[in-house]
Amino acid sequence: MASTHKVPDILNVVKSSAPYSQVVQHENMLYVSGITGMDYEKGKLAGSDFESQARQAFVNISKILIECGSHMSKVIKTTVFLCDAENFDEMNNLYKEYFPKNPPARSTPIVGLPIDTLHISIECVAYID
Repeated sequence: MASTHKVPDILNVVKSSAPYSQVVQHENMLYVSGITGMDYEKGKLAGSDFESQARQAFVNISKILIECGSHMSKVIKTTVFLCDAENFDEMNNLYKEYFPKNPPARSTPIVGLPIDTLHISIECVAYID
């Protein structure tokens, strides 16, 4: 069987000017790059606080997955990059909202992000039925 690999054309999320794809599909798997709290409809961050950015990042991921024929319930792995360990508990509470049953595997490194005003970036792997 031939392997299929493509970069879906996403309409709901603005493409980055950086040299990477926000999502790549290989067979029935989706690999979503680090998604931040950017409100793409307004062209700016959803807010300066952690909660606003984290919620928007989850909304952005959900939009990408839906547009690609998947759903948050089909996420099997996430990497949640936090800039401040003090946001860990709040992130866990939000994570439970977006993944209320059978949450995906997760890594949560504390890192620096390339833009100082960012608090969070989330990658995920999901499948398509």
